[in-house]
Amino acid sequence: MTQFPNAGFFRRLASLIYDGLVVIAFAMLTTVVYLLIVQGLMSAGVLQLGEHQDVSAFIQTSPILYSIRAALLVLVSTLFFAYFWTKSGQTIGMRAWRLKVQTQSGELLPWTTAILRSICALCGLGNLLVLVDYKQKRALQDLLCKTEVVVLTKQENKKVYNNLD
Repeated sequence: MTQFPNAGFFRRLASLIYDGLVVIAFAMLTTVVYLLIVQGLMSAGVLQLGEHQDVSAFIQTSPILYSIRAALLVLVSTLFFAYFWTKSGQTIGMRAWRLKVQTQSGELLPWTTAILRSICALCGLGNLLVLVDYKQKRALQDLLCKTEVVVLTKQENKKVYNNLD
């Protein structure tokens, strides 16, 4: 097995910025679909708009609907990362920066580990630990889930990309 160096903080941050833009797009799409569903429930007479100006205001003031929307957004972002980490070890941003997340033995993450790692990352804040652990460059999510993020060579990065279905 080829050993690759662990990824540093700034490379991880750059990758997270790329992925953040994609996650924002998915969050916007999720919100639009959720608004349409709530609007559909209103049209069917299941929910009443009442004194609210629009569907968005209704969701904002309803603790249940607001919580459902928040849970959907967390779920979408968690599944985004987990899907890519289990499929190739790379998200879109990680591919651009030649990063790969893997188990400590170099394997792809199983779904349970990928989901747990996504949650433990704390919206990217877990990467701040890399600044302290400057020798081994491990983030909070790496320590808790026994994973690592490595920097691939250009050739190895192409291999990972070409092996996708």
